[in-house]
Amino acid sequence: MSKPRIAIFDFACCEGCQLQIVNLEEELLDLIGAVDVVEWREAMSEQSHEYDIAIVEGSITRPEDEDRVEIIRSRAKILIALGACATIGGVNKLKNNFDLDDVKECVYGDDAKMPHLDTAMTKAVDEVVEVDYKVHGCPIDRKEFTYIVRCLLLGKKPEIPEWPVCVECKAKGNPCLWEYGQVCLGPIIRAGCGARCPSSGFRCFGCRGYVDEPNVNAAKDVIEKYGLSIEDLKGKMILFGSTQGPTNE
Repeated sequence: MSKPRIAIFDFACCEGCQLQIVNLEEELLDLIGAVDVVEWREAMSEQSHEYDIAIVEGSITRPEDEDRVEIIRSRAKILIALGACATIGGVNKLKNNFDLDDVKECVYGDDAKMPHLDTAMTKAVDEVVEVDYKVHGCPIDRKEFTYIVRCLLLGKKPEIPEWPVCVECKAKGNPCLWEYGQVCLGPIIRAGCGARCPSSGFRCFGCRGYVDEPNVNAAKDVIEKYGLSIEDLKGKMILFGSTQGPTNE
């Protein structure tokens, strides 16, 4: 039986999630032994138009990127969005809160109007094509990545947490950071990271995206308990929670 063919692609991102794959070290060798990696720009020069599983890192920020990811989707039996930029748009979506012409001028100055520097509203991959599975986080959790890939190789559906980070904090016995004046997004953000940031004394920044049905009322109760406003919470949500903003129309 032939090995499943995997191709890894990147769009607008820092490629830190791909680096997490490289950081698997010996475990990566075991994983590669079970598949046939046919394209991965960060690790090899070969390219292929034939693959079973496409892993896509990065957000979609240009019209030509939309065309490219649609081609990738058409060739893949399974498409996995890798990391926050691909799953929810990541920090790249911050620009959606501003006029795009102003953004380009701020970043590129006099070169802003050059064609190769053109940009559009940032989108997560599933805002352009259908995504089968998501590996959340910024960066991804290596164990979760290998778990998802191994499940797929075994023909099983990986179980992605549908509960908030607060559940993991409670399971670890972490003190609630709201008690220390931090506006933590744990009540509304998807678990699966092991409450990594709160366990180190830092608030949850929301890099794994919202749970499918966040308990907004519970979040409001927490805000009221600590004498804060909804605006305080929204100010923290914007880093990984930006959606759509002003356009040039």
